[in-house]
Amino acid sequence: MAGRLLGSLAVAIGALALLALGPRSAQAQATSRTCLGEAGETPGPACLVAHQDLGALPEGSLYWNIYTFADVQSANRVKPPHGAVVQAFGRVWLFDVGGKGHDMEGGRHLADVGPLPMGAPQANFSAEYLKSTFLPGATAPVHVHSGPEAFYAISGASCLETPEGVQVARGEGHSLMVRQGPPMLLMAIGQETRQGFALILHGEGRPPTTLTSDWTPKGLCPKA
Repeated sequence: MAGRLLGSLAVAIGALALLALGPRSAQAQATSRTCLGEAGETPGPACLVAHQDLGALPEGSLYWNIYTFADVQSANRVKPPHGAVVQAFGRVWLFDVGGKGHDMEGGRHLADVGPLPMGAPQANFSAEYLKSTFLPGATAPVHVHSGPEAFYAISGASCLETPEGVQVARGEGHSLMVRQGPPMLLMAIGQETRQGFALILHGEGRPPTTLTSDWTPKGLCPKA
């Protein structure tokens, strides 16, 4: 119980710190707070594990391709031009954005999260990959994104509330998505610590994340 309270307090302190910085620094939630040490793997705010400039995205349905590898060298040998190799949660991951994934030498294809809700096409995109650890009941501060966001969890359960309603998903490998624009609140629910990743796609010259106080969640997320 004490550990859960301390974890929730850490998330709350991180949220208050971001709010105190004001709108100009709001994107720090996703871009300026690079993962260092155990950040993102102990309870607290999300941190950035990789940034990739993708340029113009291909037409058609797009997916977040997720793989694991035994080591960094194996992942780097087959990494696509705009892919990102990440070490997190005791494993080596390869992330990419494109059509549906395929088998890669030395890797395990875990998921294709999508199709991503892209909305109107834009000339150039960047990808922000984040990792986070939330104890049950912990939340991210209310914010908006300038492009779609997708979540992939390796443990726990997630609830995503927006003015349009709630999405709930549970268990290893679950995913959620939200389109560009609406304010959102992500919460860890259930009894298990939630660990996982997020992908934010955003157009060139636009901050990926902005904190907002223009919307108050209705508390629609279940406790369990």
